[in-house]
Amino acid sequence: MLWIILVGFVAGILARLLSRGPNRPAGFLLTTALGIAGAFLATFIGQSVGWYRADQGAGFIAATVGAVVVLFIWNRIAASRGGPA
Repeated sequence: MLWIILVGFVAGILARLLSRGPNRPAGFLLTTALGIAGAFLATFIGQSVGWYRADQGAGFIAATVGAVVVLFIWNRIAASRGGPA
């Protein structure tokens, strides 16, 4: 569990550095949640496509890419709600 939180936090930090957008989640908890959500998204897509077995999870790079996708979706939702530009 600690490993998941650590990888999620680092993937979240990298996603925040790689992504542009006005509405970026800040703080330890939101950054960690972003990375963990990215890892779950990457695992789900990887298992659906056949890249991973049912008992395998996404790696660090895939978790970071998934976190960038989650952050992109986050920014699109915030933009559609009329958030800061």
